[in-house]
Amino acid sequence: MEIEMKIRGLMVDPVTNTPIVILRDSSGNSILPIWVGVYEANAIALEIEKVSTPRPMTHDLIRNLLTGVEATVSKVVVSELKDETFYAVIWLEKDGQVISVDSRPSDALALALRLDCPIYVEEQVLASSRAATNISEKVTNEELRRWLEGLNDEDLGRYKM
Repeated sequence: MEIEMKIRGLMVDPVTNTPIVILRDSSGNSILPIWVGVYEANAIALEIEKVSTPRPMTHDLIRNLLTGVEATVSKVVVSELKDETFYAVIWLEKDGQVISVDSRPSDALALALRLDCPIYVEEQVLASSRAATNISEKVTNEELRRWLEGLNDEDLGRYKM
């Protein structure tokens, strides 16, 4: 089962200094942190902050290509967590045909923001993420969960491009 989520914000992991995208469902019961690279976080931050660039960035180019060939993105899904790596699928529609495209979650999320399409996470991914151990040697899952749940808007604004 897929659970619809929204990007709650971007921040930097205080232990590893790695950017984290925070996904949260509408009820606030499920939070999914996804660690991403600096460039991927920058692509997401640019769109969250509605910063325009003089030339199209990669995800803007993909949006423009999809628009040009009259394809739409119906949804993106964080579909799997395997060996501490998240996987995603971008669901395209073109002329009544549905096409699934394998993607890194960061790219799928950056594209979803640009196309204003829904973001889903497979329930099994949420369960696996909660059950995962060793997110960080210094931070336990429970500590991380409490820290993520306690985030406020000020904390989520700490990611700087």
